[in-house]
Amino acid sequence: MGWSEWDSYGLTITETDFRANAEVLAGLRRYGWQYAMLDAGWYETDPTNAAGAGHGYQLDGNGRLIPAVNRFPSAADGEGFRRLADWLHARGLKLGIHVMLGIPRQAVEQNVTLAASGFHASQAADTTQTCPWDREFYAVNDDPAGQAWYDSIMKQYAGWGVDLIKLGCVSDRPFRASEIRQISEAIGKTRRPMVLSLSPGPPPDEYAGFVGRYSQMWRVSVEHWDLWSNPKGPTAFPIGLRDEFDVLAKWAPFVKPGSWVDPDALPNGWLGPDPAWGKARDSQLTHDEQRTEFTLWAFARAPLIEGANLTRLDPFTRGLMTDRVLLDIDQHALESHPITDLPPEWKQIRVWEAETRSSGGVRSSFAFFNLSDAPVRLEVRWSELGIKAGRHPIFDLSGHRRLASSDHLEIALPEHGSAVYGVQ
Repeated sequence: MGWSEWDSYGLTITETDFRANAEVLAGLRRYGWQYAMLDAGWYETDPTNAAGAGHGYQLDGNGRLIPAVNRFPSAADGEGFRRLADWLHARGLKLGIHVMLGIPRQAVEQNVTLAASGFHASQAADTTQTCPWDREFYAVNDDPAGQAWYDSIMKQYAGWGVDLIKLGCVSDRPFRASEIRQISEAIGKTRRPMVLSLSPGPPPDEYAGFVGRYSQMWRVSVEHWDLWSNPKGPTAFPIGLRDEFDVLAKWAPFVKPGSWVDPDALPNGWLGPDPAWGKARDSQLTHDEQRTEFTLWAFARAPLIEGANLTRLDPFTRGLMTDRVLLDIDQHALESHPITDLPPEWKQIRVWEAETRSSGGVRSSFAFFNLSDAPVRLEVRWSELGIKAGRHPIFDLSGHRRLASSDHLEIALPEHGSAVYGVQ
């Protein structure tokens, strides 16, 4: 659970803006929100100017990316993000940073010596492959020189006090499983617990088990933004909320402790002043759609990474972020899955079940989602949910109230809306 600046600031975040958002995040710490994440570009002196080799990327003498001090002045002491991480840790927060898969082209052209090794950058680089959306990074060889490169940068990040590594360009070129393994092994050598997050997705189907073994969270789609459905198709950039239902249903069997499917950040609230996609705006999703999105993420037991500009946090978005029912399901459900055997007339209805512990034992919670463009009413028999017939206590978890015991459930769902019920 945390916040990423990408949906509101894109490449342009400064330390001042980052700290201002983190202060708000710290006020939500009691609800479980803790990771403050810097996305791509923290090493660029002028992220608005794409001209020139390396875009002004800042490297140390061993070819490793370092913060652009004109944007992150606390890094001027040469300790990278150490002071920023200490500031976050003092507030109960953790630091996440975006890191590109590979080695900077600049480092290879200068053929720098890799830190704590006798290897040079040219020995580590596979110059036949680059990231297609940032060609300033070469792939890395699966050999001792390549491992030395990843050992050096992960040791650096551990020294800075980093708590999460978001690894970019994972599925945008031929899937480099060896590099993911190298990075995972390099993190292990630091002896600092750092979450490894793979981005974007999805990984090839044959690597479903692999990503769960070598990372802790992994994207299963292209970037998700504030639209219901992309008219270009379910795999086009960006993916809309409607298509996340099918993606998360496909990957649900691979969710387990320490291995979490990531449908991307939540584009709620105010997305500005400089979002990575589109113009500054309030989320284009309706309130019903945003609640549907948050509920789906919770029942999928997905990482909750808020994208709103927290310095302009509105009451509705704050309400989502402090909904203890959904947060408890997301963080503590014993198991969750979509229910696929539904009545044939429910063509535009999706249902997820999650099991959580309660004072009376294990309770099943059910989320009902209306994907149609009109309101619907449902009469739900327990057998349709896999529950034995009879009268059962019912909890309206969306309305935070207990209902009378019944042998069925009647639900009214708005367009693209959702509702959550608990059944004992």
